Amino acid sequence: MPLRTRQRCRAALTGLVALAAAAAVLSTAPPASAADTWTEVGSDRADPLTESQGLTSVEVPANSANRYTGIGTIPVSVSSRGWNHVGDPDASYDGYYIEPYQADSGTAKMYRVQSPGGAWSEYVHTLGGGEALNNSWVAIAPSGQWMLSGEYGTMTRFLVFPTPGVNASTSPSANLPQASTVTLDHAVRDVQGCDFVTATRLLCSSDDPAGTLFGITKPLLQIDLAAEPGASDVTGHVTALRQLPLRSSCSGTFEAEGIDYDRRTGTLRVIVVSPGFCVLTDSKTYRFTKS
Repeated sequence: MPLRTRQRCRAALTGLVALAAAAAVLSTAPPASAADTWTEVGSDRADPLTESQGLTSVEVPANSANRYTGIGTIPVSVSSRGWNHVGDPDASYDGYYIEPYQADSGTAKMYRVQSPGGAWSEYVHTLGGGEALNNSWVAIAPSGQWMLSGEYGTMTRFLVFPTPGVNASTSPSANLPQASTVTLDHAVRDVQGCDFVTATRLLCSSDDPAGTLFGITKPLLQIDLAAEPGASDVTGHVTALRQLPLRSSCSGTFEAEGIDYDRRTGTLRVIVVSPGFCVLTDSKTYRFTKS
């Protein structure tokens, strides 16, 4: 579950002082062999409190800093109402920024929206029949009018919503309805983030720990849609491209988290959280380019 990172961060913080003195240098093992042309070109430390869940590049206003989510970015005014987990965010090309939220229980999920002018609003979606409570990520289509959102676990679909705050049919005072479905031709597991590369292609980070679906754990996935998402259902073709980097001074279970594609630079970034206490020291945001 995405909640693992929050629990591990809280436990690990108690040992931060001792760990800092004993922290080892990162392994120099080479990156996993790529099956496509996305090549690892570098990495940056991912702070476990503020950069451990998701990230997005922001085009408006110009020269905006990249934005991240983690347990430390959730406002008290939001968590106090039960929305205590934030997933992988996204930003539209015209500057709307959206964070997906979930609670530990209930019948709804929430999308927190910041307009280009800075004002925040909240859009609540009541779960449909068979819909999971998890609200792991959002990906705004390049048109801006439609937004994909994902559930955790083994799934054969993504959900499509009118983009809250952007699509004129949405309102903070009304339920945010599901508009349609992306039906996948291959099951995916524990998708933690997706981002559009083109109007009909997404790249997604999967935290799949088993490796039985594609023969590798923690895969980078490509989803090719039959058409742009909108009010009608579309199909999506799934391809596993490569395993995400799994390197740390600690051994154990890694967590693949959020993903972002910056169309201005052609840079793909994916967060991978390290095992155990190394969540504090060598979790990384890996950078890739397509050569």
